Amino acid sequence: MKYNKTLIALSLSTLLTACGSSEDTKTGEFNLAVSDNPADVKVVNIAFKQVVLKNSEGSISFDVSQDGALKNVDLLEFQGKEMDVLVSGQSIPVGEYQMCIYIKKNESADDSSSYVQTMDGSIAGLTTVSNGSCGGVGAEETDTGRLFINKTFTIAAGSNNFVAEFDLLKILQGPKGNKDYWTLKPTGIELINLSDVGSISGEISIDTSINCGEDSGHAVYLYPGDTLLENMSDFRDDALVEPAIAPIASARANAIDGDSNNGYSYEFGFVVAGSYSLGYTCTAQNDDPELANDATTAPTFFIHSAGEPVEVTAENTTTVATF
Repeated sequence: MKYNKTLIALSLSTLLTACGSSEDTKTGEFNLAVSDNPADVKVVNIAFKQVVLKNSEGSISFDVSQDGALKNVDLLEFQGKEMDVLVSGQSIPVGEYQMCIYIKKNESADDSSSYVQTMDGSIAGLTTVSNGSCGGVGAEETDTGRLFINKTFTIAAGSNNFVAEFDLLKILQGPKGNKDYWTLKPTGIELINLSDVGSISGEISIDTSINCGEDSGHAVYLYPGDTLLENMSDFRDDALVEPAIAPIASARANAIDGDSNNGYSYEFGFVVAGSYSLGYTCTAQNDDPELANDATTAPTFFIHSAGEPVEVTAENTTTVATF
C-alpha cells in the first residue's frame, strides 16, 4: 500500500495572523502548522507531543497537546495548502536553530496513538526508530519517537512562518518482513520559509490517465528546471546515475468531484520559488523509496508524460495546462 509522497507541511498561512515586528528586536514570533499531500491510504494519523527548537544557547520546548491530550492530526484531512496549527505566536530569541518533533509511536494497532489505516480499512501501528533528546530536552516516555531537521534555520525579528515538508514517499515505509507496522524515518524533513514559496495546481485529463494504464497510483512528480521526460526518475535511497534526475516532491492526483471519469486534479501546496518540470504517473504505488524502480522492474514504475516547464513565484498559485 506504499504510495507517493506525502507532504506534512509545518507552516503558516492566513490561518496564522502575523503580528509584525516587535519593539524588542531580540525576539521573533514563531508559528508552526501541519499540512499534507496524501499517501495511498485512508488515514495517516500522527499523535504530536512536543516541538523543540535548539541552538548553542540551549533548547526551547513547545507542548502541542490540547487540554492534556495529544494533538492527533490525520494528515489526509490537510492536503495541498490546507493546514492544522501546531505552534502559533510564540516569542523566542532571534538566532539559528534546529528542530525536533516528538510523536507518540506504537508498533501495535492503536487509534489512540500514531497509526495508519490502509485502503481495506485495517489499522496498523506507526513508529519511528529515533527517540533521543534535542539539546538535552525531549519527551522521555518509552513510547515517544523523534523526528528532526538537521539543517539550521533563522528566527529573525518579526513574524517567522515556516513550512516543513515531510515527504512520505521517502520517509513512510510499509510493513517489512514479518512486521505488521509502518515506520517513519526520523530525517528527510525540509524546512522552508513560507515567504519564499508558492503553489502549483493543475489537472490530468481522463484520456491521459487511460493511456497511462489501469494502475491506481495517479500522482504528479515535481522535478528541477527543464527535466526531460526520459530523465525523470523515482524516489530511491541510492544515488542516481546521470542523466537520471530525482524528483523533489510528488502530489497525489485525486478524482475530480470524486469521479475518475472527470479526470484528476492535484496541488503542490508549498514550493520554493523557481523553475520546475512536472511528470505524471499512474504507477506511484510501485515507487518504493528503498529500491530502484523503473519500467524494467516488477512491479513497474514509470513517468508517463511530462508537462511544460513551470515557473513558481512566491506567495502565488501557478495554474498549469492539463496533462
